Amino acid sequence: MRITFWGAVRTVTGSLHEIQVHGRRYLLDCGLYQGRRQQARERNSHFPFRPTEVDAVILSHAHIDHSGNLPTLVKQGYAGPIYATPATVDLCDAMLRDSGYLQEKDAEFLNKRRRRRKALDPSAEDGLVEPLYTMDDAAQAMKTFRPVPIHTPTVLDDVLSFETYDAGHMLGSTAVLLHYHRHGKRTRLVFSGDIGRPGLGIVRDPEPLPRADYLILESTYGDRLHKSLDAVADKLADTINRTARRGGKIIVPAFAVGRTQQLVLLIHQLLKENKIPQLPVFVDSPLAVDVTAIFRKHAECFDDTTREFLLEGEDPFGFASLRYVREAEQSKALNDLRGPFIVISASGMCEAGRILHHLRHNIEDPRNTILITGFQAEHTLGRKIVEKQPEVPIFGEPFRLRAEVVKLNELSGHADQHELLQWLQPLAPSLKKVFLVHGELSQAAALAKAIEERYRLATIVPERGQSFELE
Repeated sequence: MRITFWGAVRTVTGSLHEIQVHGRRYLLDCGLYQGRRQQARERNSHFPFRPTEVDAVILSHAHIDHSGNLPTLVKQGYAGPIYATPATVDLCDAMLRDSGYLQEKDAEFLNKRRRRRKALDPSAEDGLVEPLYTMDDAAQAMKTFRPVPIHTPTVLDDVLSFETYDAGHMLGSTAVLLHYHRHGKRTRLVFSGDIGRPGLGIVRDPEPLPRADYLILESTYGDRLHKSLDAVADKLADTINRTARRGGKIIVPAFAVGRTQQLVLLIHQLLKENKIPQLPVFVDSPLAVDVTAIFRKHAECFDDTTREFLLEGEDPFGFASLRYVREAEQSKALNDLRGPFIVISASGMCEAGRILHHLRHNIEDPRNTILITGFQAEHTLGRKIVEKQPEVPIFGEPFRLRAEVVKLNELSGHADQHELLQWLQPLAPSLKKVFLVHGELSQAAALAKAIEERYRLATIVPERGQSFELE
């Protein structure tokens, strides 16, 4: 068995790991790389292997940095199965179509701007931007998905099989255990996917895995300890109340899947406890509207607290002052609405979608607050905002960052260093080697050191394109 790391190595985007077994090729995830526009375009458009030579894809979960380049893979000739949990299949059906739509709209916007510049300056850059893939491409990709319930052993070929375990990161998220059998010898490889935080809410906690020989482990927060989840509600309430007093708007970039539902549930609880005023709350994302319906469909993934809402006949993702915004005209109308109110909109790293328009209209007003609720990858607009750069680019134009910036990292769906070490504990006695992915180099290096000190395990932070033979 040979593994090659192609994505989410020394960074957190574009998860893509290649397994080769006796002439067959399998992929663990096929995510969209997010970062500088030109670099992202190049990375996402060109695979380091021929898509036609891939035999199967195992998808850990639906987040776009793990699933978002599947339409490109299929567009370029891949015709094999994509294995995922039923909840992940349903989420991808909504998310990949939405991603295709955003690709089309962003290309349309950039081409409109290019034509305008060309009219003013004949020497300006020629050529139109093509979308990476379209909604139709996403629909074609969905035809290759194969739903596999969690804990269901699945045969890939005569020497390789897999089963999945609850990762606790988002609806339907899994860790994958691969079994390689040949000539009486067995090798077991675990791919963690993204590991969630115990007690995070909505989904069940991460579950322990059986012993294995090798582990590919995420390291998003490899050098950090999250604050207690108990402090989240108070911090969010303080941010909302402070902004409301000055008549401002709270602009929240959030992933449409998972993070948006967490925020809605948390705001719902704060309102019930009268800890915040009855502000209008807008979830401005057609995808979030669809995804929330999918969440309701998959109550089998919920933790006990969220199930209790449903058993009592109460919608955990709905309340009187909440409005889900689907139509573009309704979204545009929010720009003319005076505060205070809350807008939750995608994308979570501020790289595409309606959040860019909300930031464009509100980032220069000091009464407003930009509430960052998750990790922001290097070179993304979200990272520039977190770093409080005085001026940030939105649609290629500079804007002054005058709004207040608040980070609420406690809501992160990623385990911190301590939680990753705890999750690793039952696996540690049998492991020969650990590979750290999905983390910037500083995070991965810190986690590698912690693993080596606590468990005396050989731990590697691979580079892009680096391969290893697993015995």
